[in-house]
Amino acid sequence: MTSIQTQQQNVVRFITAGSVDDGKSTLIGRLLYDTKSILVDQLESLSKTKHARVTSSDAGVDLALLTDGLEAEREQGITIDVAYRYFSTPKRKFIVADAPGHEQYTRNLVTGASQSDVAVILVDATRVDLNTSPSTLLAQTKRHAAIVHLLGLRHVVFAVNKMDLYEFDEKVFNTIKTAIEDLTQKIGLPKPTLIPISALLGANVVTASKNTPWYKGPTLLEWLESLDTSPESEKLSLRFPVQYVARQDGSASDDFRGYLGEIESGSIRKGQKIKVLPSGSEATVAEIYLGNRSSSKQTNGNNAVDSAQTGQAVAIQLSEDIDVSRGSLFISAEDSHPPVLSKQLSADLCWLDSEPLSLSRKYALRHTTNTVGAKVKSIQQVLDVQTLSQASDVRGLSTNEIGRVDFILQKPIVADLFDQSQRTGAFILIDEATNHTVAAGMIREAIAQ
Repeated sequence: MTSIQTQQQNVVRFITAGSVDDGKSTLIGRLLYDTKSILVDQLESLSKTKHARVTSSDAGVDLALLTDGLEAEREQGITIDVAYRYFSTPKRKFIVADAPGHEQYTRNLVTGASQSDVAVILVDATRVDLNTSPSTLLAQTKRHAAIVHLLGLRHVVFAVNKMDLYEFDEKVFNTIKTAIEDLTQKIGLPKPTLIPISALLGANVVTASKNTPWYKGPTLLEWLESLDTSPESEKLSLRFPVQYVARQDGSASDDFRGYLGEIESGSIRKGQKIKVLPSGSEATVAEIYLGNRSSSKQTNGNNAVDSAQTGQAVAIQLSEDIDVSRGSLFISAEDSHPPVLSKQLSADLCWLDSEPLSLSRKYALRHTTNTVGAKVKSIQQVLDVQTLSQASDVRGLSTNEIGRVDFILQKPIVADLFDQSQRTGAFILIDEATNHTVAAGMIREAIAQ
């Protein structure tokens, strides 16, 4: 395993999701406090005051304020932006995103989740309707679970919070567990991990609670520390979208042309045969230069290396002089499962804009480093988050709705399916009239040219 792969494996990026007031910010504050990741001056500034909303009896501070950093959030008692925090244990390093719970900030959740490997979905036990069979979860819990599934997060845990208000009743937890398992089965998530917690008291967050002798599983932190977060993209072949072509003209010996970008999957090595899509031209890698000059792999006093891996920013020099521009994609010449060149796509969309999707409007589809004109041909179905059923014969998508859509593109793009690559199988949709990012998309089918 290379040093960058080891570093990626050691870092856990996770997002907390769920409805407003489920306790996401308090949970993150508890993790920061119990792992001793809070500075003394932070504790002093967040000491209990008349403005405190929910406090920890042992910490004496409002733990939620550790993540609710915006003044507007503190005044309203809600999270309206994605707040990122960092903490570590002797075993792992963690980057955690506290996503907004309000429905109108669903786009922030999508942004945070797209950069995460793990989702912690909080369920407020006191807001689950236990009088139905199965128990009824909040619509926002269902929506967030559906988005996590669409975005392909590899690890999902449901933390059933505020169990202290039910005196850690095992029957209540099992009733909620049945409802969550029913939800995950309907939307296609694998069988979930469930942990009964109290973020306020710290029960089963970092340390096991004596109040849940019936629960034999790990604490939330133990579960996070045990995850395999090595990039799935290591299993894929080379995908290198060209962001920029750098030229330095001089004498014949000094003439330089380098292709800059980030390796989205796989690896590349000096002397390797690559294919450039969509043209199909082949070439040989002459030199590889790392963007980070502090790399331990420096050779000959510069940043030239023999190989580079997923996630590294590089400049690639080719032996042959071929036509390459921004939007081109380098793959291995020996790739047995190359991406598809396609003008017709079917994709799942999470609609983020206040203006609904229109079949008559033109959009710009931005995929890796390529942007093409796109028109929606049809809407196959829309997910009803209340019933988790798919509605067909619809003419639009409204804010925060999720649907399967067919596109016709102005020119073909080189794409993988999202199930194969979350990097080269995803895109964003932009309204050309307003320049708003209106949707996040996951490619489910691409018809070859």
